[in-house]
Amino acid sequence: MFRRLDGILLLDKPQGLSSNQALQRVRHLFRADKGGHTGSLDPLATGLLPVCFGEATKIAGGLLGARKAYETVARLGVVTDTDDAEGQPLRERPVPAINIDTIDAALAQLAGRIQQRPPVYSALKRGGEPLYAKARRGEVIEVEAREVEVHAFELLNAADLLDGDEPLLRLHVECGSGTYVRSLVRDLGELLGCGAHVAELRRLWVDPFREPRMWTLEALEGLRAQAGERVLEACLLPIEAGMSSWPAVRVGDAQAQRLGRGQRLRGPYAPQGQVALLDAHGRGLGLGEIDGEGVLHPLRLFRWAAASGAVPGPGPGPAET
Repeated sequence: MFRRLDGILLLDKPQGLSSNQALQRVRHLFRADKGGHTGSLDPLATGLLPVCFGEATKIAGGLLGARKAYETVARLGVVTDTDDAEGQPLRERPVPAINIDTIDAALAQLAGRIQQRPPVYSALKRGGEPLYAKARRGEVIEVEAREVEVHAFELLNAADLLDGDEPLLRLHVECGSGTYVRSLVRDLGELLGCGAHVAELRRLWVDPFREPRMWTLEALEGLRAQAGERVLEACLLPIEAGMSSWPAVRVGDAQAQRLGRGQRLRGPYAPQGQVALLDAHGRGLGLGEIDGEGVLHPLRLFRWAAASGAVPGPGPGPAET
């Protein structure tokens, strides 16, 4: 039987599972009645997949646009239809003599704000249907380029390539929302004159989880078998751990009660835009928005803030006007 459970799990997604399959595995393991993940990883990919349970799903959308970091291995000389090792080879070309300077120059062209064409096999939707579904039916798809931000695209190791063992490059990527590492590797291969695809991909971190303590499915299953459900709950981060991506606004009891009733606060509050709402004790209340006149509006409140419009506990807050 599923239960009400709130918190964030930093899952180390295994290779071979889709993000949704991994989510359902941990949701059943924790018996959480509600869950969602923040940012899909391809089945080929491993690494950090933040999973939000219960009320934490209300901040999941804001985490989707967070900065992310990856380590990837590019295999030169082969282009695939999915731009990774799970796809079918489309063409092969010999890998020319390449040195570190040539690689760095190509990487530099793919850093910063760039125009990127997403893979045909992607979850982007057209006409309400994912592109990968259309591609699997053999439809010819033209995918428009769009602007993305690549904060870093750097060479970590080219020893296999330079020693003549295998045409592999190990790369580090830091990027913003909507960036496809598969597309970066594909375009790098074209700049190097031989094509390329992703052979391995691991997500290292997602803001605000820069130094994540990740849990594998095997470790979680072992904990439950050995020590029971209560020990599993200790693996969860509080919702507040995921709220540091937004500027924080603390309110006192009277203000929290008004927000819980759906009322706005006149402040003036700052900064303008979406903010994390905290009570006087630092407990998360939800998300709010400050308009151009400094008025604070409730946006998405957690059930304990919105249920009765009252939050227990003493604490001063800014005066209302």
